[in-house]
Amino acid sequence: MTNRKFTLATLAAGCAMIAACGDSAAEQEADRMEDQMEMQADQSAAAAGMEEAALGMTETQLLDADLVTADGTDLGDVEMVRRGGDGAVTGLVVELENTDPDRWVEVPMDGLTPVTNGDDMDIQTGMTAEDLAALPDADMSAMTADAAM
Repeated sequence: MTNRKFTLATLAAGCAMIAACGDSAAEQEADRMEDQMEMQADQSAAAAGMEEAALGMTETQLLDADLVTADGTDLGDVEMVRRGGDGAVTGLVVELENTDPDRWVEVPMDGLTPVTNGDDMDIQTGMTAEDLAALPDADMSAMTADAAM
């Protein structure tokens, strides 16, 4: 029985290593960045509480929202809320749909509107997938500096 447990544990560990080896360095870096973003976003949303952040939505609602077109096409997921020195929301960091490895851009608040999608709230933009793809990558230097502390 002990031998069987050892074999199962070894097999599970081997599968995990093989799965990790299948990811490219860029995919592993994207996974690490996403984990850091989620942690910081959760901390920020908890600190903001139920106070309206932007667009009549709380920070938690913004973080749960998808960025969509007028016809409801999903363009990406809101991953972080960016604030200026005065605490006002200045933009949303969005993970774009169908990018490999993952790619994040900062979408300015101008032109964004909240829309109801069943029980959820999404954020509608006039931008297309091509417009979003043309945006520069979101600046993550502040996030990586915070994580290093």
